[in-house]
Amino acid sequence: MSPPTALRILIVAPETLTPDPDDAIAGWQAERSRSLRIGLLEAGCNIVAVLPADVFLPERLAQIQPDMIIVDAESEARDTLEHVVMATRDARRPIVLFTDDEDTTHVRDAIAAGVNAYVVAGLAPERVKPVLEVAMARFQHEEGLRRELADARTQLQERKLVDRAKGILMTRQGCSEAEAYARLRKMSMDKGLRLADLAQRLIDANELLA
Repeated sequence: MSPPTALRILIVAPETLTPDPDDAIAGWQAERSRSLRIGLLEAGCNIVAVLPADVFLPERLAQIQPDMIIVDAESEARDTLEHVVMATRDARRPIVLFTDDEDTTHVRDAIAAGVNAYVVAGLAPERVKPVLEVAMARFQHEEGLRRELADARTQLQERKLVDRAKGILMTRQGCSEAEAYARLRKMSMDKGLRLADLAQRLIDANELLA
């Protein structure tokens, strides 16, 4: 799925694009960062903020609510990435890392931590959009898998609660499993409760009386 035309991008990077003219390395890094931002704008993205990777990042992310986070890291890509991953732990968003750090030994860890695309220096502006499209598609796919897994875990937990509640009724009322289930269903409808919620109440009440 292609990103929307006005994809709201938050860039995590040093904010200045005007380094010391005598610092050749900083000048090259600033030019790379400028090229990246041009590519984002040409891709139809809306750069809503450029923030440093500091202790205020989680709060700023919560305020701005970007659609995607671009990490424009220099040689300290790993340190910057750790800040971003921690900042998005409770509100996941697609993360794309652009870096000039040619040490790719930690790429696997970065992907495992939540980075959806990892790009080492040299990306032309016209290739930025395809990278974002792939990153967004991968993020959406992974989030779908996470939801499916969470749903499966919830269903399993609820099934266990219902089984425990059936066991309580079978012991107390001397009924069969099918009869216990039917009684649980009727009570849940009469009280307007989900079957799992009713089962939990029955379990809690039984524990108080034990």
